[in-house]
Amino acid sequence: MKFFLISDNIDTKMGMRIAGIEGVVAHTAEEVSAALSDAVNDEEIAVVLMTQICSELCKNKVYDIKLNRRRPLIVEIPDRHGSSGVSESISRYVEESIGIKL
Repeated sequence: MKFFLISDNIDTKMGMRIAGIEGVVAHTAEEVSAALSDAVNDEEIAVVLMTQICSELCKNKVYDIKLNRRRPLIVEIPDRHGSSGVSESISRYVEESIGIKL
């Protein structure tokens, strides 16, 4: 099982590549959506790492995959351009998925 990165900048992609994680750089919602579809259809990919900006470009598709599919696990990661509002993202995800506000 592999990790795969969808990033909005080359620096994050290169850093992950050094760690052995392949990925793509996508700047538009269409590019992110296509990369995400490719990752979902690849049986070897178990975890998709997405920068916050990419995740926001296709947030409905990301939530749909998180809620309705067992694979791949999508993990939103901060990068040098994003904020580290991971706890806010988790709280929003829990609230939207099961209706409990944290």
